[in-house]
Amino acid sequence: MSQKLFEAYTLGDITLSNRVIMAPMTRARAENEIPDELTARYYAQRAGAGLIVSEGVPVSKEGRGFLYTPGLFNAAQAEGWRHVTDAVHDNGGRIFAQLWHVGRVSHHSLQPDGGQPVGPTSRQAIDAKAFAISDETGEPGPIAPDQPRALEIEDIEHIIEDFARAARTAIDAGFDGVEIHAANGYLFDQFINGELNDRDDRYGGSIDNRLRFTLETLDAVIAEVGAGRVGIRVSPFGRFNDLKAFDGEAETWVAMAAELEKRGPVYVHLSDQLTLGAEKMPDGFAAQFCKTWTGTLIAAGGFGQASGEQALVNDELDLIAMGRPFIANPDLVDRMKNGHPLAEPNRETFYGLLGAKGYTDYPTWAEQQAGVEQEEA
Repeated sequence: MSQKLFEAYTLGDITLSNRVIMAPMTRARAENEIPDELTARYYAQRAGAGLIVSEGVPVSKEGRGFLYTPGLFNAAQAEGWRHVTDAVHDNGGRIFAQLWHVGRVSHHSLQPDGGQPVGPTSRQAIDAKAFAISDETGEPGPIAPDQPRALEIEDIEHIIEDFARAARTAIDAGFDGVEIHAANGYLFDQFINGELNDRDDRYGGSIDNRLRFTLETLDAVIAEVGAGRVGIRVSPFGRFNDLKAFDGEAETWVAMAAELEKRGPVYVHLSDQLTLGAEKMPDGFAAQFCKTWTGTLIAAGGFGQASGEQALVNDELDLIAMGRPFIANPDLVDRMKNGHPLAEPNRETFYGLLGAKGYTDYPTWAEQQAGVEQEEA
């Protein structure tokens, strides 16, 4: 009996070989913020996913919150990503670039000219971490974000332009599409959150105003590359990066679903933060969101093969995103399809400039078995 996880799926103008999505995961492996040979190998090894969504790719220097993350704001980065997309396509895969601006979750050492991070407000993110060089030790690691400055209207306009430019650069570099990262307490999520956003201009206050920045950016990116190449990731009721509950939260996200329905991006990607300690979404919210947004729906949040299959069978989702299982299992889809056990990743090698260790040195099942046979021989 066939399983829906392994069925092909039409997404816009492309066909995915299966419904398993490799979720975006920051790995902090690009020393000069340029994708290199290891980057290309890492993604090519995982091309068996129906679709790869890349790690968060900063659209500007200002958008960075983590060291060693390959961006899309200069020619060298675009050339590096071209090698990545070619490698993925040569191995039969599809890949979208996740366009990213961290907003206030950054540190002066990552900012142009050592300036302040930016966001909707000047309130500092307390329960959050950037990944930067410590002023005290000179070593890279998790570090408290600096106090941000509130964006002016002209700053917001420039960021929208940055996203549209990065989207065009991504397509020219061979990506099959782009995903706007509007989740997990980063820039757009900061504007949407009614507890954090204390603005009194057209980007603050009402639900429509708090959604405006995200939707204007989505409109600009769609105008640049077409709706069939643009997805968006959101995290309703997320608490990551020091976001808190606010009045009208459910109404805000249902309104977002309605606005997305009008614009028709190729997919909406829900980031469920239960695995990050967030509270469960209110009863009935998911059904209401899905009734309002009728296009392709992806969700990520601790899915395994059984739970992912059940969500597809129940018509709750169209595609299932998995993250950490792909780290230690480059052949994850084949392992699940054939009932092979999954390897466990080493958390100590998730991030940082460690070369191939914990990055491209995880074997496929076939390679693992060949190694076992050689040892036994």
